[in-house]
Amino acid sequence: MGSFQAPLLFAMTQPLLTPFRLGALKLRNRVVMAPLTRCRCDNPGYVPTAMMARYYAQRASAGLIISEGTVVSPQARGYPFTPGIWSAEQVAGWRLVTDAVHAKGGLIACQLWHCGRLSLPEFHDGQPPVAPSAVNPEWKMFSITGKPETVTPHALTRDEIKAVVGDFRTAAANAMAAGFDGIEIHSSNGYLFHQFFSPLANRRDDEYGGSHENRARFFFEVLDAIGEVMPFNRVGFRLNPMMSRFHGVSVDADTVPMWEHIVRRANDYGLAFLHLTEPFLPKQLDDTEGGLADVGAHFRPLATMPIIANGGLDQAKGEARLEAGLCDAVAYGKAWIANPDLVERFASQSPLNEPDMATFYQGGEKGYLDYPTLAA
Repeated sequence: MGSFQAPLLFAMTQPLLTPFRLGALKLRNRVVMAPLTRCRCDNPGYVPTAMMARYYAQRASAGLIISEGTVVSPQARGYPFTPGIWSAEQVAGWRLVTDAVHAKGGLIACQLWHCGRLSLPEFHDGQPPVAPSAVNPEWKMFSITGKPETVTPHALTRDEIKAVVGDFRTAAANAMAAGFDGIEIHSSNGYLFHQFFSPLANRRDDEYGGSHENRARFFFEVLDAIGEVMPFNRVGFRLNPMMSRFHGVSVDADTVPMWEHIVRRANDYGLAFLHLTEPFLPKQLDDTEGGLADVGAHFRPLATMPIIANGGLDQAKGEARLEAGLCDAVAYGKAWIANPDLVERFASQSPLNEPDMATFYQGGEKGYLDYPTLAA
């Protein structure tokens, strides 16, 4: 099938509908589908399903789809019914998804995920999850048993850190074998990489703790390992530096300098993109030392790689950020859940369906495959 083509008038007047290149990825528009956990992988092997292939194919008019968070190993799990990419069966399941997206002219990258301490013993045969340090995030997690509280995690040893690096290397190779066009490292939102970055979670006194260089060491070891199995111009990463009092991490005076260090070092790799999230709750930053009201405006001058903006943006705000040069593409989340033809709706200035939050994680086709399109 041919790719979606916006009407010429709209393509001329809407930056979101113009093509752009993220590294090796040639996007036909700048409307990115953000990674969205949907908990539809309800089988014992955490294998992507034919239903998931239909879901992603419905949304293939995006310039780039970034998959839901995909765990790199059994140890990386933190939520029920989330897909993995460590087994041959999972690779075959993801191949169904990527083939379906490519058949409609789309591009899809796999978001590689390790939850670290944001997990529960029920996912690890009763053992605690892992983290940089034995510090409980004191957070309630989503689970089929309700919303149990986190526990004190096991502090990773040096050898265990090396094993996790290897898990990411394998996952990246598997993503390429599954037909993905690239990968995104989920290094934000309080998960394992963010735990290494944050002094609230990382209290190590070895080469993985303390200084900016040390707290970023695990991230760059993973990046180097991924580069052994795929080109860096197909690799992106996601940062959310302004997470305030969420998932056990928060903003302090050292947050911006730490993230500046990460971005400057990452510039040397020739990566496809940096995916930056604006503050979830900007009002919480009003009295916070080191808080940034506009993440993209601060990091744009520092980053030499293309930037994808994300976080509370509608069509008009996305266009404005592109026109101001603050980003190169815009990622939408809930809008894609409820509007499988989001690009077409932007092109024709049509109203959007409202998402049904009650069905975000419930499983099944309702609220997953049944949102109407303009053509319906």
